[in-house]
Amino acid sequence: MGRLRVGIYPGTFDPIHNGHLDVIRRATVLVDRLIVAVAINAGKEPLFGLDERAGMVRDEVEGLAGRDAINGTEIQVLPFEGLLMGFAAEHEARMIVRGLRAVSDFEYEFQMAATNKRLYPEIETVFLPASETNQFISSRFVKEIHLLGGDVSSFVSKGVMAVLERKRGRG
Repeated sequence: MGRLRVGIYPGTFDPIHNGHLDVIRRATVLVDRLIVAVAINAGKEPLFGLDERAGMVRDEVEGLAGRDAINGTEIQVLPFEGLLMGFAAEHEARMIVRGLRAVSDFEYEFQMAATNKRLYPEIETVFLPASETNQFISSRFVKEIHLLGGDVSSFVSKGVMAVLERKRGRG
């Protein structure tokens, strides 16, 4: 057997939502091992700490595996800090997976992909457009709507919903 195809799906995942899970599910057809890289990303001022976010992602990935939705792909959840491309090279990844929701995402992601390609020409960036049912979901909207008392249960799993409720002091 040849070399494993390793991909990285990076993000803050604050919190992980159905759009993220859709990208994870779809990325499993492209790679043998997918590393969901949970970024520290203090600049975004996350609602959840790194361990909480990584734990939510692990729980969600285990749920996918239980439904045979990951195409035999090994999925790891790892925190990371610093340069994504250095992390990717350290883990022998050859692909960065990015989800795109809208044209506004594309401009930033396209520039980032070009920069990353210059730094690490052996690593490709693959864009997966959001499915029509998830293209409007963002972690920022999930947090804002939930903290203002709105119902986000159609955007996140029951497990993430429970974590959100506990964070808001209702669980």
